[in-house]
Amino acid sequence: MQKGKRIYWIVTIIAMALIVLPSYFVPHEYLAEAIRRMGFPAYFGLELDICKIIGALIILIPAIPAMFKEWAYVAFGILLLSASLGHWMADGPVKGIAPLVPFAVLCVSYFYFRKLHYPATVRL
Repeated sequence: MQKGKRIYWIVTIIAMALIVLPSYFVPHEYLAEAIRRMGFPAYFGLELDICKIIGALIILIPAIPAMFKEWAYVAFGILLLSASLGHWMADGPVKGIAPLVPFAVLCVSYFYFRKLHYPATVRL
């Protein structure tokens, strides 16, 4: 069980970093242009950043109940799949694949989350 917890925390921190940090290291002009090309209003980037931070905090703070974490995982899944589709349609298939990388890491994190919180339901 200790190995599973270690894997969970490492993968979860990587997933949250891959989801939250690009907004702060990619030039603002590029992000604003990408949001405009996809047809979203200009304020959507700020709204997205705030929601990503809240979701990451919900997943990373151990004291928060598992039910809220489940919903944060769902929200991040929808976010990343929608980002993939949006970038695919606006910028082409290569850009559409990029959000699937954090999605895959998020799936591994969720697998270990379920394994730690609901051990009878997860089997390999």
